[in-house]
Amino acid sequence: MAKPIHLKDHSKDAGIVHRRLLLAGIFVLALVGALVARMYYLQVIQYEHHSTLSENNRVHVQPIPPTRGRIYDRNGEVLAENRPSYSLTITRDRVEDLPATFELLKSLLSLTDEDVAQAERRLMQARRPFESVPVMLELTQEQIARIAINQFRLPGVEVQASFVRYYPFADHFAHALGYVGRINERELKSIDTVAYAGTHYIGKTGIERYYEELLHGTVGYEEVETNARGRVLRVLSRTEPVAGKDLTLHLDANLQRVAEEALGDRRGAVVAIDPATGGVLAFVSKPGFDPNLFVTGISYADYGALRDSLDQPLFNRVLRGQYPPGSTIKPVVALAGLETGATTRNARVYDPGFFQLPNFSHKYRNWNRSGDGWVDMSYAIARSNDTYFYDLANKMGIDRMHDFMTRFGIGQRVSIDMYEEAAGLMPSSDWKRTKYKQPWYPGETLIAGIGQGYMLSTPLQLAQTMALIANHGKWHRPRLLMDAEGVAPDESDTPESIVLRNPSDWDFITQAMQDVMQSPHGTARAAAQGAQYNMAGKSGTAQVVAIAQGERYDSKSLRERHRDHALFVGFAPTEKPLIAVAALVENGESGGRVAGPVVRAVFDAWVLPRLPKPEGEAELEEDAGSSPEESAQ
Repeated sequence: MAKPIHLKDHSKDAGIVHRRLLLAGIFVLALVGALVARMYYLQVIQYEHHSTLSENNRVHVQPIPPTRGRIYDRNGEVLAENRPSYSLTITRDRVEDLPATFELLKSLLSLTDEDVAQAERRLMQARRPFESVPVMLELTQEQIARIAINQFRLPGVEVQASFVRYYPFADHFAHALGYVGRINERELKSIDTVAYAGTHYIGKTGIERYYEELLHGTVGYEEVETNARGRVLRVLSRTEPVAGKDLTLHLDANLQRVAEEALGDRRGAVVAIDPATGGVLAFVSKPGFDPNLFVTGISYADYGALRDSLDQPLFNRVLRGQYPPGSTIKPVVALAGLETGATTRNARVYDPGFFQLPNFSHKYRNWNRSGDGWVDMSYAIARSNDTYFYDLANKMGIDRMHDFMTRFGIGQRVSIDMYEEAAGLMPSSDWKRTKYKQPWYPGETLIAGIGQGYMLSTPLQLAQTMALIANHGKWHRPRLLMDAEGVAPDESDTPESIVLRNPSDWDFITQAMQDVMQSPHGTARAAAQGAQYNMAGKSGTAQVVAIAQGERYDSKSLRERHRDHALFVGFAPTEKPLIAVAALVENGESGGRVAGPVVRAVFDAWVLPRLPKPEGEAELEEDAGSSPEESAQ
């Protein structure tokens, strides 16, 4: 039986297709509507937002670091300047593969692993996105050429011209000027990152650190248009930076050279002060170091050599060297005795070569073991008689000595503009009780009377003491800055002047110190031979190791670094002082013989050109400088 034939319902199929097409059309229209709505939202409603984002992808604000202020000596010689240099910079956010980039740079520039590690550390210190960080400084012409040839392989890497701090005198002013170096993580937490945008260096020590705010300047900005690879296409606007202020210091480059040459290759310090202003004229700490090594990043090897050197070239002896002042402090002890009424100018003490406290057997020796017989104050200063000052210190007591001598700055920081200064130490009974939980003993007072024992001072403090005697007690805090384009140091905390009950005691002490240089029994008469002016001074030695009771100091039996330090202090001319100086020669032994000539050389260099010329010589100079017509008239 045949199967029935079913005819297809075309109208029904057509309806299904129509419905499906309708649904597809509705879906497409809805999708198109959604797209149109989204486009409307993005391009109309969100126009401002996305326009800004787009502009930020094209326009960037770049900081322009200011030029650091220069530093000059009092005569206009440049002590610190800015030298043009080419640096390799990397913008981390524009580098596609940082490890690969460093590998390529390593091969192109012949970098060591240490160079790469240092560059990576610098890059990690980037403070904001798209900040270019100098990772290599002072590129050679060959290195610049290699970077230029391979520029297409180094996205985010550029060679930029910049200024690098340079110290033309190298080690000669290192301890006074200090140096600049890269900003580290600790400093980043304390500085104003906006003010230091684009700046990678900051003052680390010395004047560079103390006057950082003046030297740094004000950052500028420019808006630049860049392409997709970060290359600058054009500058849209620019706000110029303001350069840092130039500083003029009291330092004199010629006097500094004279002081260094006089000190020679010995370890020590020389500091000279203008008593009328407190201006520091010379600031020598030897040995020194080249601050240029620190500017662009010192190598581990170079830093290790400086740090581990037995001579301690990084140690600032002028400010941080704390030494027993020895006999250089005796003029101030004498003034204390007069001011407190413990003695008089003419009171005499018998010196058999030693001093003994009542009911004690211990003998405190005079440096002259045979003794000087009867001595008064003037003779005791000129002869540097220890026995006299043992007796005077015993009469005063340590607390009266402390109260008077701290007025001279002993045991205190005295400078205006030197961060690194140590305070030294002027002991007292309260100080020892607090620090050691022990009473003060009379024998310790005797030792303090000759500048030994617990007493410590810096060469700067000793020079300031001389300036105060030269000024008859008028205080001017020592300072390096003379002028910073109209800005002067703040002297609001200058101590009150030292007023004595008998003002003529200043002249008496000055004459006694002049006798140190000129009298037959003066301990430094050799250092003053042939002088054309009068000078006041005081020699001293400071023990490095103790000498047992009954033994004599034997230089030959001691290691060189265990020998006494040699000190000399003074001022000149005595009638109208122009300069006060303190010199220390480590392990130099004899203050008068070793440190005295150093001070004399500094005196001569400063005083002789400023002495009034004889009348006949002045007339000859006037005639030589006049025109033929004036001479004929």
